[in-house]
Amino acid sequence: MARAEAPASEDRLPRNVIVLSWVSFFQDAASEMLYPVLPLFLTSVLGAPVAVVGLVEGAGEAVASVMKIVSGRLADLRQRRPLIAFGYGISSLAKPLIGLAQVWPFVLVARVIDRTGKGIRTSPRDALIADETPAPLRGRAFGFHRAADTAGAVCGPLIGLGIYELLGGHARDMRPLFFVAAVPAIVSVALVGFVREAKRSRPGPLPVPAPARAEYPRRFWRVLVFLALFSVVNFSDALLILRAQALGLRFVAIICAYALYNLTYAGLSYPAGRFSDRVPRRFVFAAGLAVFATAYLGLGVVTTSGWVWPLLAGYGAFTALTDGVGKAWITDLLPAERHGSGLGLYQGVIGGGSLVAGVWAGLAWHGDGRIPLVISGAVVAILAVALLAFGTRLERPSARMAA
Repeated sequence: MARAEAPASEDRLPRNVIVLSWVSFFQDAASEMLYPVLPLFLTSVLGAPVAVVGLVEGAGEAVASVMKIVSGRLADLRQRRPLIAFGYGISSLAKPLIGLAQVWPFVLVARVIDRTGKGIRTSPRDALIADETPAPLRGRAFGFHRAADTAGAVCGPLIGLGIYELLGGHARDMRPLFFVAAVPAIVSVALVGFVREAKRSRPGPLPVPAPARAEYPRRFWRVLVFLALFSVVNFSDALLILRAQALGLRFVAIICAYALYNLTYAGLSYPAGRFSDRVPRRFVFAAGLAVFATAYLGLGVVTTSGWVWPLLAGYGAFTALTDGVGKAWITDLLPAERHGSGLGLYQGVIGGGSLVAGVWAGLAWHGDGRIPLVISGAVVAILAVALLAFGTRLERPSARMAA
């Protein structure tokens, strides 16, 4: 069923959504300055095997997943701005630590610290966005936030590439980037001070005797299980960077191709979110899964580097169609008093699946990465068809709710 348009007086995004979007812009500029560099730094500078790239990213996402669940529960009980500021602060301090690494286990520790900060901030931030945005504008709000966040991901790699070239353009010249990245990260922490959160009345304790499942609608759990299945074949983008390298792209070309991916992601996030306010969000998400399958299967079977550019651009469309839309979709299924904990549980489960995906894909990489890419692409193609065919059953309210 299509959603009704919001009244004209409610057609403006809340102030905190705009502020938090700028916060994410600067933090993601810092993070994405390093993200495409990290797998090359691990393998080329520190001599780590490809499996370590999957381990580092998977471990970081696993810790972030646990922290998203914890911070989501806290976000339903207390003020959210302190949690948001603390999370961004930890991530900002962790980035320069990677530049000091002489062995890959040190990078693992620093990356875990960085992702801990992400886990602490994400659920409270998304809950604040969900609470302050009227339901008919929720897709637009999350889409706008993801667009701003990803605009930082376009700027970050290009700034990092410029600095890298100024320093000489050799693998050993990657280290200064980890220190430069701290500057926009610190700016993002400062901007959190402009968030204005209303005082929250202290609620009573969450009901302990009731099992965890009873706190959320059954349809939330059904959708969550489906998304968890997807997450175990959606491995880290860091491995896609290694696939681009295996196909023959050099460092500069890899950074530019990654920036193109983020440019597509940023450009389509807001339209995708806005469109999901007008049609069932599962349709938009299913379209994203179809694009994912195409990109993964394409990267798995092509043999020349020229295909990397259109396929990574297409992959950016997948992220735009699923990231913010997925958060809006989950929020629609939750009661208002469970926005923080429900979003935290969703993102925690997805992150746990990413750990599984990163481990098995890293172990199955075997030099060029074709096997895990083809497997993931084929599985997700099936999931896209299943979502279109059976999506209404996932979202169907329980008999008790319908009554």
